[in-house]
Amino acid sequence: MTPRLATDPAFWPAILTLLHEAFAYMEGRIDPPSSLHKLTPEALTRQTQVGEIWLIGAPVACVFLTPKPGALYVGKLAVVASHRGQGLARRLIDLAGERARVLQLSALELETRVELVENQTAFQAMGFVETGRTAHAGYDRPTSITYRRPVTF
Repeated sequence: MTPRLATDPAFWPAILTLLHEAFAYMEGRIDPPSSLHKLTPEALTRQTQVGEIWLIGAPVACVFLTPKPGALYVGKLAVVASHRGQGLARRLIDLAGERARVLQLSALELETRVELVENQTAFQAMGFVETGRTAHAGYDRPTSITYRRPVTF
C-alpha cells in the first residue's frame, strides 16, 4: 500500500477513528493521559497547515510530519491492530526520511512515553537513538523519551 498525503477534511473523521483505535492500548498505562483526547478536526486542519498528514489505506495507518529546526518531527504514528506486523509503520518512517531529505532536514525526531517499552523497542529497531527525557508540566519525573535518527542525503 502506498502512502498518500491527506489534505481533504473529509478524511478527518476516519483519521480520528484510526488514532483512537490504535492508541486505545495506552489507556490506563500512561500518565499523564494522552493528548489524543483533545485532537479535533480543526487540529487536523492546522496540522496540514504547519506540516503534513500521511495515510495508508482506508486509512489503516497514519503519521503526522512537522518540520522544526534541524529535524522533521514524527508524530501520531499509528497502525490499526488488524494491520500490524505488515511493515506499515516502517513504511511511514521511511516516508518521513524521504520527506526530511526533500525539506533538507538532517534528522527525524519523535517522542514516546516512558511506559511504552514496546514503542521504544520498535523505534530502536528502526535506527532511532534516545537523545533525552522530558517531563510533562507538573511532573517531577520523566514522562517522555525523545529519539532521533539521522537522515542521509
